[in-house]
Amino acid sequence: MLKEGDPAPDFRLPADDGSEISLKDLRGKHVALYFYPKASTPGCTTEAIEFRDLKKDFDKLNAVILGCSADSVALQAKFKANQKLNFPLLSDPNFTVIESYDARRMKSFLGKSFLGIVRSTVLVGPDGNVEKIWATAKSKGHAAEIVEALKTLQ
Repeated sequence: MLKEGDPAPDFRLPADDGSEISLKDLRGKHVALYFYPKASTPGCTTEAIEFRDLKKDFDKLNAVILGCSADSVALQAKFKANQKLNFPLLSDPNFTVIESYDARRMKSFLGKSFLGIVRSTVLVGPDGNVEKIWATAKSKGHAAEIVEALKTLQ
């Protein structure tokens, strides 16, 4: 189980534009790595739009926003274009990074249990260590919550 202060698991994943993003390449910046269940669903859209609208605040705080789900690069690109998102969306269809960040857990819906992606965020510090973990997050208001946490870390 990942804990605050632990080294963040490194990764290299394809982004919505076909480029690859590596955590190692982002050293020196805070990284808000948020996980979401499915592109273009109502909750995930609400959350993504809030991150989009607060991107200038993240920039001022030397922070990068990365969204991650198991959706394909093509679906991520479509979601990004439809919502005019201004940050990368990462594709992890094999759940490698999602699982290394403890974002794939048992969930329940309509009385049925299943293994799925839990809406959650890990804030990685400029040194590559985990600064803060939101093991579960609400779609509404979560981006602002991360901005406030970044302000206290400055």
